[in-house]
Amino acid sequence: MRCSLRMSVAVLLIAALGCYHATVETGLTPSAQIVEKSFASGWLFGLVPPSTVQTASKCPNGVAKVETQHSFLNQIVGGLTFGIYTPIAIKVTCAQGGRASIPSGAATLQVGADATPEALQKALQQAVELSLEQGGPVYLTR
Repeated sequence: MRCSLRMSVAVLLIAALGCYHATVETGLTPSAQIVEKSFASGWLFGLVPPSTVQTASKCPNGVAKVETQHSFLNQIVGGLTFGIYTPIAIKVTCAQGGRASIPSGAATLQVGADATPEALQKALQQAVELSLEQGGPVYLTR
């Protein structure tokens, strides 16, 4: 009996050392700019999630990668509060500047850099019509 109790406690302790980790990659090239929040406050075993991490002003070119993790320290805090307060670490990697490349052979329409709003509207309408006709994307370039 004592042996099985010790074994159960050992297995639980080893399992508690594991850290939950999830990564979402957007496909954009990552930059050196990173936004981190080590104690994003979640509640009731994570049923009430942390507030949104505001990255729009810090990542003007978008986000390349988002990582969430329940670190060992986060898990200790969650355990001490019996799951009422369950913090999580969030790390956001901003994307590099630049634009996506246009695939070779793709349909494009050229719009002048000094085009009027009416010219832009006409080019957009032409792009929509061409896209419907060809069944694929049409790129507008300046």
